[in-house]
Amino acid sequence: MALQISLFNHKGGVSKTTTAFNLGWMLAQKGKKVLLADCDPQCNLTGMVLGFKGSDDFAQIYNSGGVRNIRDGLAPAFESRPAPILPVQCEAISGQENLHLIPGHIGLAEYEVTLGIAQELSGSLVTLQNLPGSFSHLFQLTAKEYDCDYIIVDMSPSLGPINQNLLMTSDFFLVPMSPDYFSVMATDSLAKVLPKWKAWANAAHSNPVLQNATYPFPVVETQFLGTVIQKYRVREGTTASAAFQKWIDEIELGVKTKLVPALDACGMMMAPEAYTSIGVEPGEPLLQMSDFNGLIALSQKHKVPVYALSDEQLEQTGIVLERTKKSMEKFGALFSEAADRIIALTDYA
Repeated sequence: MALQISLFNHKGGVSKTTTAFNLGWMLAQKGKKVLLADCDPQCNLTGMVLGFKGSDDFAQIYNSGGVRNIRDGLAPAFESRPAPILPVQCEAISGQENLHLIPGHIGLAEYEVTLGIAQELSGSLVTLQNLPGSFSHLFQLTAKEYDCDYIIVDMSPSLGPINQNLLMTSDFFLVPMSPDYFSVMATDSLAKVLPKWKAWANAAHSNPVLQNATYPFPVVETQFLGTVIQKYRVREGTTASAAFQKWIDEIELGVKTKLVPALDACGMMMAPEAYTSIGVEPGEPLLQMSDFNGLIALSQKHKVPVYALSDEQLEQTGIVLERTKKSMEKFGALFSEAADRIIALTDYA
């Protein structure tokens, strides 16, 4: 089965989507087959990967027939259709044959309340027992169709039932953060919320109604890979400016003293030697990099990662081009290291 990795933080604006795309591409570049799942009703990942700019672009996929997005993929379960869940017909990603996308859909938000009821009642209603396991079933069925090694799940910034389900049916998760006060607050919040989600998942694992459903709730032990800290300005070289470094230090302290102990207590941490084997201590960032600045706009325009833009796509010359290429090389090296670390950690497990 493909390993599912979710990118989760209920604080918005922390680069979950750009991390999912750039990291997924790098894993694919290293020979892994990767399925990107856009689970945010805002559909930012779909827009970034496919270069969509408006509703007409999305309508082209939605109206082309077959199961072409996440909402249609889940519809047999959520709308009680007399048909099984089928693999999504994924969108091919230009320039990277090892990467595939399950497009998002704004209508996914319509399933939030129904899933919440199903999860709150723990499958006691027969009509709802298939819902908690339906997301995982759809992803694994689609991943098998495309022979994928990894499923990268881009999530919305919320603490709703869909995110609870996505995280607790994932094998691993990353927490993207930006260096600011609100990410520090989010760290404290996650330390309280995630153990509750884990307790709910443990109950679901032992619930015979959910385990015997048409789409069984998967028994997985979700484990924390680490944080990803981005979107800060540098002072010299790769060093964060003092204002940003203050928040980076506070985030790292909060992760080490609050989040990691809370996750460890409920069994969501890997063994300490797993982290040290890749050169970090438990709670240290898995990936840390500065703001992409103008590269992100070009990345979205040309539908390639920030480190894979060609000279022509950069639309620059002379010394400006050389400086930009050095930045790209730096970002490429950091994403490459992060991908290697993820491969090593998931192999370790």
